Formats: sequence, C-alpha cells, structure tokens
Amino acid sequence: MGALMNPEHRWPIPPAGGWTADDLDTLPNLPPHTELIDGSLVFVSPQTRFHMRALRFFEQQLESFVPLGLEVMREFTIDIDRRNRPEPDVIVSEEDSEDPGQTRLPASTVRLAIEIVSPESVDHDRETKPIKYARAKIPHFWRVENKEGRAVVYVYELDPATKVYVATGIFHDRLKVSVPFPMDLDLTALNTKHRRAE
Repeated sequence: MGALMNPEHRWPIPPAGGWTADDLDTLPNLPPHTELIDGSLVFVSPQTRFHMRALRFFEQQLESFVPLGLEVMREFTIDIDRRNRPEPDVIVSEEDSEDPGQTRLPASTVRLAIEIVSPESVDHDRETKPIKYARAKIPHFWRVENKEGRAVVYVYELDPATKVYVATGIFHDRLKVSVPFPMDLDLTALNTKHRRAE
C-alpha cells in the first residue's frame, strides 16, 4: 500500500486516502485490538475491571442461550466497508466459515454487536459505531455502560424502513428479550464475585 513508518516514533504513516480493511492484517507492530474507523487506526486503551467483567459476562451468558447455527465471539473485527473494520466487544454471528486463519467476519453475518463503553470510547460507542453498524444492516446493537459500578444495557433494533436503530429498552437489573433469540440475563450477577464450589 506504500505505507511508511516514522523512524523516530515507529508510528505507521497512513497512505493517501487512509488505511483500508486489508491493511489491518499486514501492518507490522500494531497493538492488539486495533480498529479501523473511517480509514484511521484506533488503538485501545488499557481496559477497566468493569469492562473485562462485562466482556466475560456477556460472552458466557450468550453462549448459554445462542441457538444452533449462530456463534458468540469476542473482540473480533467485522468488515463494514473498505475504510471501516471495527471490533465489537462481543458479537453473535452466523457460523459462516471453518477457516482457522480467518481474521474478520463480513458484517452481513453479524446478528448482534455489543459495545462495552469505556471512558475513552464514549463518542465512538454512542455515536460513530451505531451509525456504521446500522448502515451495514446489523439487526441488533447493545451498548453497555457502567453506572456507579452497575451495568446498564441500552438495546437497539434496526428499523428496516429508515435503516437506523430504534431503542427498544433500557435494562438495569435484568435483561429479558426475545430477539435476536430469547434471553433472560441477570445483570446483577455481573458484579458478583464467583467462587469455585468446594
């Protein structure tokens, strides 16, 4: 792609027109979980304890409800278009490939994208990413926020007529939905310390 590295700081210098989705697989020395938004590289800051607990909670809970033909994945990039390859915290997608070398999923296979908001990702998670996910026709989007140590989940569904997300609920202690498949989650368990049974 003709990309150059700045020898003083070793930061990648973007080519004319910005990076593309394919560049994420070939650029050397990128930090883990680097995303591509509007042709720009977005690096992840160190995660909070709340973020990691929420990530583990939603991955495990969705695994217990997901029907056959769908799979739950965490921190895996999706192709929106040539200049956008975001990495939702958790996704539910169709099982479309058994390729062990696969590094991203087509957005058309994603049924649910979940973003867990961090202080530095508020604008991306509340504004930028939902617009891009809606344009990619991902039917369901959840935004998880930390309110004084407790999870609040904002649930959205794509309106096929307007092609934008419509809020279908705000959940504090319990998240019970019928789409994209029936789920009943105890959000208070996210803050419970689990101990091994003796």
